[in-house]
Amino acid sequence: MATVQKQDADTPRQAAQRGLTRLFRPGSIAIAGASPDPKTMGGAILANCDRFDFDGPVHLISPTRSEIAGRPCIPSADELPQGVDAVVLNIPQKAILDAARACANRGVGGLVIFASGFAEAGEEGLAVQEELASICRGAGMAMLGPNCLGYVNYLDGAALSFEPLHPMPVGQRRNVAVIAQSGAVSSAIRAAMLGRGVAVSLAAATGNEAVSKTSDVIDFIVQERSANAIAIYAEQIREPAAFLASAIGARNAGIPVVVLHPGRSRRGREAAQSHTGAMVGDHALMRTAVENEAVVVVDTMDELLDTVALLHRFPKPATGDLGIITNSGAVRGMSFDFAEDVGLTLAPMTDMTRERIAGLLPANMEIDNPLDIGTTGYADATIFRTTTAAMLADEKVGGLLLSVTGGGPAQQRAKADAIVPEALTSLKPVAVAVIGDESPLDPDFRAAMIESETPLYRSPERAMRAFAAASRYADALKGADDRTPPATGLSAWPAAGVKPEYVGKAFLRDLGIRVPDGKLVKDRDTARTVAQEIGYPVVLKAQAAALSHKSDAGGVILNIGDEAALLAAWDRLMANIGTTEIDGVLVERMSAPGVEMIVGARHHAEWGASLLVGLGGVLTEALDATILLPADISHARAIDRIRGLRGARLLEEFRGRSARDVEAVADAVVRLGAAVRAPIGIEEIEINPLMVYGVGEGVTALDALVVTR
Repeated sequence: MATVQKQDADTPRQAAQRGLTRLFRPGSIAIAGASPDPKTMGGAILANCDRFDFDGPVHLISPTRSEIAGRPCIPSADELPQGVDAVVLNIPQKAILDAARACANRGVGGLVIFASGFAEAGEEGLAVQEELASICRGAGMAMLGPNCLGYVNYLDGAALSFEPLHPMPVGQRRNVAVIAQSGAVSSAIRAAMLGRGVAVSLAAATGNEAVSKTSDVIDFIVQERSANAIAIYAEQIREPAAFLASAIGARNAGIPVVVLHPGRSRRGREAAQSHTGAMVGDHALMRTAVENEAVVVVDTMDELLDTVALLHRFPKPATGDLGIITNSGAVRGMSFDFAEDVGLTLAPMTDMTRERIAGLLPANMEIDNPLDIGTTGYADATIFRTTTAAMLADEKVGGLLLSVTGGGPAQQRAKADAIVPEALTSLKPVAVAVIGDESPLDPDFRAAMIESETPLYRSPERAMRAFAAASRYADALKGADDRTPPATGLSAWPAAGVKPEYVGKAFLRDLGIRVPDGKLVKDRDTARTVAQEIGYPVVLKAQAAALSHKSDAGGVILNIGDEAALLAAWDRLMANIGTTEIDGVLVERMSAPGVEMIVGARHHAEWGASLLVGLGGVLTEALDATILLPADISHARAIDRIRGLRGARLLEEFRGRSARDVEAVADAVVRLGAAVRAPIGIEEIEINPLMVYGVGEGVTALDALVVTR
């Protein structure tokens, strides 16, 4: 644990890493608020240092004691020697600022602050927190907290937390790092991993993240190459750009990042805000952005633990879909249903695999995936090894789940003897689910699973959900190299604000997105001429930036069939809009019928650009039939996501109607995504509706909204 000295000319990110390295791998420690009683917070920290055999200097700070168990105390942080790496400020909130200033003056590397009463407590606490952060940043000090539990570094033997901790040597085993803004959740994830026999290198509770953010801890882990996967509980990602940069670093290093982030519901967002003072952003935007950088976002604590257990052991996804072997016909049947529920594809067996497995099982058994070996394994457990080897050898199988009933102790041990050799050598993920919930497992069987680091589950559903998450990770890794660049050659918008429809449509035309034939006119005689040129039926639309909701104001008249109807419609339109000043009236050819969709793109202040795609008209809200996509999505990936929309059956052959042109929808989506990322000042673009015609007939943007910044 070498002390890393601060150097000149650091970038802010380098300075953050130097301070964090000193904090997490200290050569010297100080404890403010130290106590001889291990039942107190100050005593628990000191006891942790002793249990972890910390061999560097430990400076004790106490204004009321001259010594603790023969160790001398100093009265304040002002008397610390120069350059202590890590200081725990186990003191009241009102004393924190003065102590932090003293630590800054003494060249401390980083602080751990347990005290609450900062940003999570309101405006006054936020002001104190901001001053504290300013002190730390000015001195290049890292800081966990305030309002945090501290950390434990099992890899290097340092535990600066008031939770009683014991060394858990990591050795050469694959391991997991844990980052959580909640101390209780950090402790729970760490304990759950250890309970599964998964080694933990670092567990850090970041609290309010006034200085050191989740992204900084990710950077530390990637820099140190100290974990095979990272489990994160985040109530808010406070610096999205920094987090995305850190996620890219982890992705490039081959370290999966799995995140549980509450806030999908309104009450969830409110709870996060009251807990850590977080101003929670749009959860869907967050999810879209981070998943685009191969972060795995999960929805439950079980899914977090289960997914990390799988990905830490097999961080490099294999090509192919899931294979399942079971000794229960009931489990086989349920597996079909649950795979569909979680969006998991089951691998089709090749003929070669079918022939190989048929030679291993009794005649007349069904050879399929999931594979039910029936009672064969009770008499000869080696069938689990031979069928596992056969399934893993299949090029269409990218991972294997053995979802079995365990049987008695001897049968469990026999299964382990058969499965472990294959799991140890497989480059494809292999996991075991023993059905039975809390029913006891044979100690030798469990030890074999832990020793071989084979992920072990107690239900097939949890295991399959983890495989589904791993499949999303694999897809995201592929997508990292399959992106559309920003558009080029577009002119910057000269002014900010909402643009009238005709301006928006001109922009769409320049992008290569088809709009209806038509022109902007100023009087009804010109309208009559244009209608004759483009052909009836036509549409009249009043045009003004203030009329972004034209239909509500009576500014749209549809399906005008002839000249007489046109003249009457013109008069009615003018009466509807009254004294509203307009740029003119857009006369357009009425569209042929098709499937209405909505396609939009917008630029978010924190999470950058994203796309929205969904079924248009009343179906948008009635079916909740929209999805968010990354703005750099490729054409092929866009097609896959569009076909996965709720209600996408309407885009397929339906009741004698031909399939719709999904390729053209994807083309419009990709063009909008490229445009919103171009440096031309677009805030938002929306096409609603985008009329989708039959395959090969394309799409037409019937309405367009463009907002510039």
